[in-house]
Amino acid sequence: YASAFDVRHMDFPEGGMQLILNRDLTEIPRIVSATRAYFSEAHIPDSLAPAVDLATEELFVNIVRHGSGRDDKIRLQMEATGDGVAVTLIDPGSEPFDPRELPPVDIDAPLAQREPGGLGIHLVKQLVSDLDYEYRDDSGKISFRVYNGGRDV
Repeated sequence: YASAFDVRHMDFPEGGMQLILNRDLTEIPRIVSATRAYFSEAHIPDSLAPAVDLATEELFVNIVRHGSGRDDKIRLQMEATGDGVAVTLIDPGSEPFDPRELPPVDIDAPLAQREPGGLGIHLVKQLVSDLDYEYRDDSGKISFRVYNGGRDV
């Protein structure tokens, strides 16, 4: 698999984690296990794990459930930074979908008046920093950072 987001052109130097994932929700335990192992190896504080886990899982689930349905593998990359961790999910063969463009969720509205959907992305936006999205050459790339001493989960 080669795309505009080839690893050699990313800000993930050697030593970062990369997983190639099937478009299947059964991959979630593997994501969590790999994240735990990488946090330990890279000496990333455990306090960042809940935000990283929730955001990564939510974004991965959205890609699987709402993606193109093609068999292209999803690429997960993680890198320890001096002040936290950077995470990127690459979705080849996808249609453009920038989660930053979703309207805010009115969490104070009565349930009967709420539109379905969007709550997971709302939570991601609350938990992470530097949420970014790029689309080119039929691939979507979403990335975020979680900082030491950042937002509470």
